[in-house]
Amino acid sequence: QYVIKVIVQTIQLLYTMLKIDQPSYILLQNPPGLPSIAVAWVACLFWRSKLIIDWHNYGYTIMSLNHGRNHPLVQIAKWYEKLFGRLSDYNLCVTNAMKEDLWVNCNIKAVTLYDKPASYFKETPLELQHHLYMKLSTLRKSFFRSTESVGLNAERSAFTEVDEKNGHVIKTRGRPALLISSTSWTGLETNIFLSSPDYEQYINEGVKLPSLVCVITGKGPLKDYYNGLINKLHFKHIQICTPWLEAEDYPLLLGSADLGVCLHKSSSGLDLPMKVVDMFGCCLPVCAIYFECLHELVKHDENGLIFRDSNELAEQLKMLFLGFPTLEGKLHNFRKNLRASKQLCWDESWDQTVLPLFGQNE
Repeated sequence: QYVIKVIVQTIQLLYTMLKIDQPSYILLQNPPGLPSIAVAWVACLFWRSKLIIDWHNYGYTIMSLNHGRNHPLVQIAKWYEKLFGRLSDYNLCVTNAMKEDLWVNCNIKAVTLYDKPASYFKETPLELQHHLYMKLSTLRKSFFRSTESVGLNAERSAFTEVDEKNGHVIKTRGRPALLISSTSWTGLETNIFLSSPDYEQYINEGVKLPSLVCVITGKGPLKDYYNGLINKLHFKHIQICTPWLEAEDYPLLLGSADLGVCLHKSSSGLDLPMKVVDMFGCCLPVCAIYFECLHELVKHDENGLIFRDSNELAEQLKMLFLGFPTLEGKLHNFRKNLRASKQLCWDESWDQTVLPLFGQNE
């Protein structure tokens, strides 16, 4: 099946690429690189174009998650990726760690071009937050609080309400903390969320912590299985919901949340989670699980925290949310640091890093 798939895709890709107008450059993102690296190289020979490979990870390491690193197919993919990777004219990569690995292990010279968030990932104004919460409240009770005690005409979510005196949106007193995470619903990632009841226990012991609304987005093979486990949990102070979000609502929710949690672990240990890049674009502090090059993005105790297991995550949540929402010490400082950090937008980063490779001034 692998062989047939590769042959068919090779024919389709080559046919398509030989029909286009002659390009000066062909820019290829890897992975996926099998068979696209070889096909792009052949197309460049035909068109006398230059090949640029944008390394986001190694395809063979992703394949090894299912087959193991010593599987013959994985070893063939590794050999292929290194061989044809060397035939490119220019190389981009997403971390300095990957830049070093490409040079040491593949003899490939690359330039680091960090991922940047799209322009629509930004902090969400309070009025838009309220509109989003009211919209989601029709689907998820976690976002809704009864309006009976504040009048029939009052609009109130779990996090925001409209002030009846002046019509302005304000945050509700004693509101829960909103935590958001995106996951591919693998066992390792999801178990971190579900295996530790420590946060609930802290509240039961009298620690002044807010209730938590945990929104988990994403899709994956075990989503239905874990949804079943979530429905069996009987937390009193934690609500976990897994809503389907429209594309335009996801950045709005990131820009409204109090904390992001990243459970991504790189298959190669050399790429960075795009979900954290998007969270930082919204000035959202992050707790992220440790892997080798994460420090290139998450600066521990500066724009977020790094944890290694569910117990450490629970301790970090306790520290960050103690006295919330009245006291937002570290959370406030992390957000302040994210606002203050001058980040290049995507266009500026491209002009500064990539254009010089082309020898162009404009």
